[in-house]
Amino acid sequence: MVAARVDIGFGNHLFLRGTGPGLSWDTGVPMTNVGSDLWSIDLLGARGPIFCKFLINDEKWSAGPDYVIEPGAQLEVTPLF
Repeated sequence: MVAARVDIGFGNHLFLRGTGPGLSWDTGVPMTNVGSDLWSIDLLGARGPIFCKFLINDEKWSAGPDYVIEPGAQLEVTPLF
């Protein structure tokens, strides 16, 4: 599971791009809003490290380097935009 604690404003959506199960650097996968400032997505079946970044509305990239998640691990971060 990948989770992001961030308030991106009403009406906006958080997306994830990267390499790993179901991910691409070309088009983001929508995350699920599970709380006022909590977004999550399950990435199942990874056989190697997952590299990813968050985007607001699949347009505005999060700042900083890519996040790296080892297979079977969970990640919860507060991305900056």
